[in-house]
Amino acid sequence: MNRTIPPPIKDAVEFDITLKPYEKFTLDNGIPVYVMKSDEQETVQLELVFPAGSWYESESLEAAATNFLMKNGTGKHTAQEINESVDYYGAYLNRNAYHENATYTLHCLTKHTEVLLPIMQEVVLDPAFPEDELSLYKQNQKQKLAVNLLKCDFVANRFIDKYLFGEFHPYGRVSSMEAYDALQTEGLRAFYKKHYNYNNCKIFVAGNLPPNVIPLLNKYFGSTQWNGESNLIKLDLPVQSAEEKKFRIFNDENGVQGAVRLARQFPNRYHPDFPKMLILNTIFGGYFGSRLMSNIREEKGYTYGIYSQIYNFRQISAINIQTEAGRDVCEATIDEVYKELLRLQNEPIPKEELDLVRNYMIGSILGDLDGAFQLIQRWKNLILNDLDENYFYNNIQTIKTITAEELQRLAKQYYSPGDFYELVVI
Repeated sequence: MNRTIPPPIKDAVEFDITLKPYEKFTLDNGIPVYVMKSDEQETVQLELVFPAGSWYESESLEAAATNFLMKNGTGKHTAQEINESVDYYGAYLNRNAYHENATYTLHCLTKHTEVLLPIMQEVVLDPAFPEDELSLYKQNQKQKLAVNLLKCDFVANRFIDKYLFGEFHPYGRVSSMEAYDALQTEGLRAFYKKHYNYNNCKIFVAGNLPPNVIPLLNKYFGSTQWNGESNLIKLDLPVQSAEEKKFRIFNDENGVQGAVRLARQFPNRYHPDFPKMLILNTIFGGYFGSRLMSNIREEKGYTYGIYSQIYNFRQISAINIQTEAGRDVCEATIDEVYKELLRLQNEPIPKEELDLVRNYMIGSILGDLDGAFQLIQRWKNLILNDLDENYFYNNIQTIKTITAEELQRLAKQYYSPGDFYELVVI
């Protein structure tokens, strides 16, 4: 080997990416379990997913409150006892509520899986919703909200979603002091009983699993029809966007920065243009080397960072451009964003720039597939959205083959400045 000669550089787009398949098991009560095994580290990730997000609320905030308070006391143990038991083994028992789904996730060492599963079972199957914990939750959340409402970026995020989807739509609904005050234990118990059921549960497991992991899951989650059967119907709720397109809100008279948001609705991930727009969005504002960053941060110095993203919501998506800039340059920032939108419409993307973004996106995907935890998250995203591996491979092929002409067509269709809601909060 001649070490004076460097090895040839291989672009990321030349790699043949393969999505490692999962194993699937079914517990005795019908709960599907999706498994991704790995021998790399002596750790396990176990996630229970339920259709219990804000989409299914009858009262504002009850989905998030129910999800949070399930861990704060059961029929046998207090919140402190539960937390101390989990902490003793160096584990994490996390919960999250999103628009469509809610989750409970256990991270632990492989050797502690068997002793921690009964704690997770108790939290999920026997929450007590103590009144004192609800009162403390309401107090803490209201304090956080009061602090956050002083922040321009927080206020901007609330308003732009409301303009895009309507204040009564799950994607546009926001928290309020009144909604926290209205939360009642009876409502949380009813929401729990309806949504955290055996027949609504999916389990995703990854890591260096104990050999008896499926019998253990069957023992704690598959042996009974816990909470009974609940057949949910997911309604298609109407989107009621704001008629006006431009908004200026004064939030902090002593602030030195303003929050800028430019957003428009966009079809969901099932639309054929969705994967193509992910590429155009990356070029425009989706990574540190994007056009928005090069212009508005590097050249103009208006902001520390500006990004564009495409929401991955189930019913309808949105394109959202967001930044915080000096109060005196917020309007100039908007002008520059529009200039970049029009440049993508009027000028084909140079080959060198498109090749760079192809390699960046493929490289990011390769990083996202590094390890069992990342792989099961990729599969979870597909499974929960009723998609399969063909969607993944089609997206890879789109990144590798899309042309500058196709991207310019998409820019003309979706990047017209007049289609965007425009918000500045200062």
